[in-house]
Amino acid sequence: MSSSANARSIRSHVAPAGREDDNHAISSRPRFQVVAGGKADKDKARDAFGIFSHIKTVSVVHIVIAVVFLFASLLGSLALRTQMVQNSFEQAQVQSNISKLNQDVEDDQAQLDSLQASLPDRAQKMGMVPQQGPLSIDLQGYQAPPSQQTPTSKGQ
Repeated sequence: MSSSANARSIRSHVAPAGREDDNHAISSRPRFQVVAGGKADKDKARDAFGIFSHIKTVSVVHIVIAVVFLFASLLGSLALRTQMVQNSFEQAQVQSNISKLNQDVEDDQAQLDSLQASLPDRAQKMGMVPQQGPLSIDLQGYQAPPSQQTPTSKGQ
């Protein structure tokens, strides 16, 4: 080939976009280039697959750890929920007992109030008389029994 045909061929491959030349049909086909494979290429290919094998081992370990963590989280969540439900049930029972006891106290207080209100009538029916004026007791001549005397009262 002549140098002008070579130059035209190069120009046709590097022609700006939108510009067509006579070799357009040929230049639009993909070109494949064969490169002789050396040790570096084989190492690159093996490293690419080696990464996958390493990733596979690490991924399995990570997946196992993640599954164990998720399982432990699930069990912890279930245990916590069970405890919360149990505490809620106990709280409802205690609240019910408190309301029953409050009702019993109110009933007893009402009964006590009614008994206190009927006390003067019952006392009059038994023949008691309401007190007229202040009550005073004269202890001037009183002497305590000998068993209740204190050592200071014996000497007086």
